[in-house]
Amino acid sequence: MKILSIGECMAELSPQDEAATFRLQFAGDTFNTAWYLKRFNTDINVSFFTALGTDAISEKLRDAISDADINTEYVIKVPDRTVGLYLISLENGERSFSYWRGQSAARCLASDPAALKRAIADHDIIYFSGITLAILDTIGRDTLLSALRAGRAEGKLIAFDPNLRPRLWDDTNTMLRVIMAGAEVSDIILPSYEDEATWFEDATPKSTAERYMDVGAKTVVVKNGADAIYHSSPDGDGTVSVPPIAKVVDTTAAGDSFNAVILAGLTEGRSLPDAIAAACELSGAVVQARGALVPVATR
Repeated sequence: MKILSIGECMAELSPQDEAATFRLQFAGDTFNTAWYLKRFNTDINVSFFTALGTDAISEKLRDAISDADINTEYVIKVPDRTVGLYLISLENGERSFSYWRGQSAARCLASDPAALKRAIADHDIIYFSGITLAILDTIGRDTLLSALRAGRAEGKLIAFDPNLRPRLWDDTNTMLRVIMAGAEVSDIILPSYEDEATWFEDATPKSTAERYMDVGAKTVVVKNGADAIYHSSPDGDGTVSVPPIAKVVDTTAAGDSFNAVILAGLTEGRSLPDAIAAACELSGAVVQARGALVPVATR
């Protein structure tokens, strides 16, 4: 099975042990998931759909995607745009971000409907996120959602992480409305309970799952930090305990790496509880190192 991840990849500045020292690399939620997919199982065919500029750092990013053994055939070019930038700040293992993304070419990733349609047609599983939707304008969102809806009707499996980031949206009501529109075109939804409880006022992880199942999702896996993960699918509902972690260093990409293993499980025929357990193992390793992309053993 071939997996297509759609979204933005940015230049990341992450803090190092030395004071005022930062490391430059490239990351972004859906790209991180694509990257961990290839680290988790090198045999999985993974492509990344985004838009880049034509400047030097855009070319460097394209090379970095290719060097990760992720297919760049579907990356489109947008002249006079560049790569977004973000800086990570850490406090007790929790991260906060400062962004510079106004000229990000990825904001134009839905500007070529034909290229988007072709990319979706060439893959079996399509993955996107709430951040993918947030960076687009209204026309771009409608274009992407229409393409995903059409792909789903043709038998593509659509996976969605709501990844609620209020700072990226004009207002809360728009965020909630568009996130649910994304959910309505999706088969698999991978929310984080803390965010869902805050913005949708869900009382329990089960409430989160039920809300998404009510709009047509077939499978929902509710991430919940160190607490048990709730899942619902045609095979039934249940929870999976999260193994304790000795020391959390940086939670960047914890959810992205978790999602990668869930998607990998679809290609490997794993049961959902087994995939969740493996996803916990990988994300547990990721949060014990700095930065979004952490070297992990490949298979």
